[in-house]
Amino acid sequence: MTRVHVIGAGMAGLSAATTLAARGCRVVLYEAAKWAGGRCRSYHDAALGCRIDNGNHLLLSGNRSTMAYLRRIGAEETLTGPSRPLFPFIDLISGDAWTLRLNRGRLPWWVLRRDWRVPGTDALDYLALRRLERAAVTDTVAGMLGGLGTLYDRLLEPLAIAALNTKPETASAAPLAAVVRESLARGGAATIPRMPKIGLSESLVDPALAFLRASGAELRFGARIAGLTMTDARVTGLVGPNVDEIVGSDERVILATPPWVAAELLPGLTVPDAHEAIINLHFRAGIDPGPAGFYGLIGGTAEWVFEKPEVVSVTISAANDRLEQETDRLAAEVWSDLRRGFGLPRAMPPWRVVKEKRATFAATPEQLARRPGSSTRLVNLRLAGDYTATGLPSTIEGAIRSGESAAQHI
Repeated sequence: MTRVHVIGAGMAGLSAATTLAARGCRVVLYEAAKWAGGRCRSYHDAALGCRIDNGNHLLLSGNRSTMAYLRRIGAEETLTGPSRPLFPFIDLISGDAWTLRLNRGRLPWWVLRRDWRVPGTDALDYLALRRLERAAVTDTVAGMLGGLGTLYDRLLEPLAIAALNTKPETASAAPLAAVVRESLARGGAATIPRMPKIGLSESLVDPALAFLRASGAELRFGARIAGLTMTDARVTGLVGPNVDEIVGSDERVILATPPWVAAELLPGLTVPDAHEAIINLHFRAGIDPGPAGFYGLIGGTAEWVFEKPEVVSVTISAANDRLEQETDRLAAEVWSDLRRGFGLPRAMPPWRVVKEKRATFAATPEQLARRPGSSTRLVNLRLAGDYTATGLPSTIEGAIRSGESAAQHI
């Protein structure tokens, strides 16, 4: 039975480890932290007195790798969301509120219904999305779609920022085209929003760890891999402050760490080296969940708002320009948006600001060119991570797909 060492217990590492365990491989999973999930996890926040997610992630029914992962670990029923493909929006400047609704089939007849499409747009406006079919890596989102007026301002720009976590003026249109191919282009049935009922860990992490333990996998937390020993183009050992592991001649290694860690362990490896931040704010408050449990906000600081157990969570993507802003001022600014959008009281409740400075790599043409493939110069080592050349942007789906792909090659 093949033994495989998986380094990193983020989403890519968990995906690789569970894929291998399901096929009967002996898995040893190493994680430097004392917990799994990486940037996708839940924890108890002492200031708020409740459990929160470190970020907000919206899945789609068409995320085939993520849905396969959830089926594998027995966690399909831990997701929730609307039964239909719909996306509520509120324009904080005009006060308009609307819900984008899609029909389930591939033929997008929903654009013919005024009450289903974006207010102020015409059915013919949506033909411009066909431009993405010819998107090259060097094309930017704003360059291809920025002239579409209301459709761009009220839908395409916020969706692009959410998917790519990069400003449309510099973001490549190619990964956005990949997202559209796997969702909108496949019809509404592939575009139904899905979210964890309780938290990210309860859906994506804890069931995976339970599956691995039941499969006989060895889980080593607090085990940082600081170096790889290599002989004859093979990894022959893993070393760290409390790790000294021999890798046998018939054993394999999957490196599922962040890109900067991978580059340290593999000198000469080219990886994306420019990153974009995401800022999440959590308020101990509640709003009407509406038909979907979340809202897109136009014209404010807050971009996406999620009604969650005990808190309202807000996401600001592509947030490098706000990293230095004082947290109390940022919280007050976002609370003002929530007051306008949902009629909340003036007094701000307890809050928490979580800044992820290197949440994703910047989805620019220059950074996309730095994405490595799964294979390496070492015959028994594969790479996994949302930064690898999956064709998708830096998302949960991309991370899970990369781990699945690395495992399948083994």
